[in-house]
Amino acid sequence: MKAVRFSRFGGPEVLEIVDLPDPHPGPGQVRIAVRAAGVNASDWKKREGLMGGELPQTLGYEAAGVVDELGEGVTDVAVGDRVFGFCAEGAAQAELAVLSPYAPIPPSLDFPGAAALPAAVETATRTLDRLGVESGGTLLVNGASGSVGSAAVQLAVVRGARVIGTAGPANHDYLRALGAEPVAYGEGFVERVRALTPDGVDMALDVAGSGVLPELIELAGGAGHVVTVADFAGAREHGVTFSRGDDGRALHALDGIGELIEAGRFSLPVARTFPLAEVAEAHRAGEGGHVRGKLVLLVG
Repeated sequence: MKAVRFSRFGGPEVLEIVDLPDPHPGPGQVRIAVRAAGVNASDWKKREGLMGGELPQTLGYEAAGVVDELGEGVTDVAVGDRVFGFCAEGAAQAELAVLSPYAPIPPSLDFPGAAALPAAVETATRTLDRLGVESGGTLLVNGASGSVGSAAVQLAVVRGARVIGTAGPANHDYLRALGAEPVAYGEGFVERVRALTPDGVDMALDVAGSGVLPELIELAGGAGHVVTVADFAGAREHGVTFSRGDDGRALHALDGIGELIEAGRFSLPVARTFPLAEVAEAHRAGEGGHVRGKLVLLVG
């Protein structure tokens, strides 16, 4: 099968499309003919050598496609079904991928839309769970217009929380449509948040990693009410929880998202799609920032 791989750390130019042996599912897993695979910030961090590991390495933790082989004990899907999910081996950007966990693709969603879901939905659910977001609370999301941020906004609204989200002015209408109250980031944003909620917020989620953890701690009333997924150094410095899934992943999030999508209560836009062979261009677009929604590779 064709797959994305790199044999040395570096920029997007180190990415190659190579032939690799076909994978096969183990117990409880399914193999899919991949139709679309998500692109995430972890991909270029991995490519740059920031996540370690032996070379060569493959890429991709989320994909959507058609089931073509079942692992032992799998009875909830059949060959030919459309599913999306996680590729634990980090090899989803390929013609074939083994998924576990997985879930049926909602009827209204296409393959790129489904491939955009797993990482954003899991990360958002995990961090909302850790913060204890529930009805009546007020959540501040720093970096609310990206894929994880917009997922967190919508899932917090579903839980009954009030949500304030930071974003550039061009994305304020988008945040309002998701159910959030938008605030411009940058100098003075603490005062802008306090103009909406004079007593501050109950909790804050940092998705942007823009160096504002002290301000989020101030607004949320302490480091214990703040979680970041983007500022590891800042989290250590300020005593904030940095969540990347080592503390347990919210894999159950995949099971319920289809119902929310079909009910019109959740959506995650696909910003751009790229053929698998143009994976380097997808990395350049993602590293350039300011992408609203998800970058997705098309396969097959």
